[in-house]
Amino acid sequence: MLRFKTKGRIFDVAVTAFGGLFSVGVMLYAVAHFGLKESWPELVLNMFYLACLAMMWLFFFNRLKPEQFNYWCSVCIGVTVLLRDILFAPPLAYYALHLVCLVLAVVLLLTLMYFYSRKNWQSYTKRNLWVIFVLDMLIAILYNLDIYIEPIDEYTPYLLTEIWIRPTITYGLVACFVSETEENKH
Repeated sequence: MLRFKTKGRIFDVAVTAFGGLFSVGVMLYAVAHFGLKESWPELVLNMFYLACLAMMWLFFFNRLKPEQFNYWCSVCIGVTVLLRDILFAPPLAYYALHLVCLVLAVVLLLTLMYFYSRKNWQSYTKRNLWVIFVLDMLIAILYNLDIYIEPIDEYTPYLLTEIWIRPTITYGLVACFVSETEENKH
């Protein structure tokens, strides 16, 4: 019934799912609190995050094939990177910080396309797969740094929550992919 048998993998997926659901719930509350007119982009991003979490649970309970999970989760994460970090990138305190975040987002998007759009994605090593998570973490850390540089306002707690949703989800996705590649090597 469950795809993963080890407690470590089950823990990885459970922490990702609960952390992601809590974060998405906070952001949906923020959309309700600040109004749809002001926060509709967050609602769009949260729909992609919820889709990833739903696919992760379907994959966990053997309802999705690895190829389906791979493709659709990569598309959802890629769309959120494209929307949040490239097309509608938030204004940052320093232009250099903005450029670094933009370059990292483009590299993350290219990495997603390279690693997961190929037919033999299962042959990648753990190190190759963790690059996605590390890139996403670097982007989140830089956004977090920018939030602490700028004056704090009523949006700050929600921005801090929103920044960490995608790295939480990419951690779970990469953990699922790593376990899938390990199973195929045996």
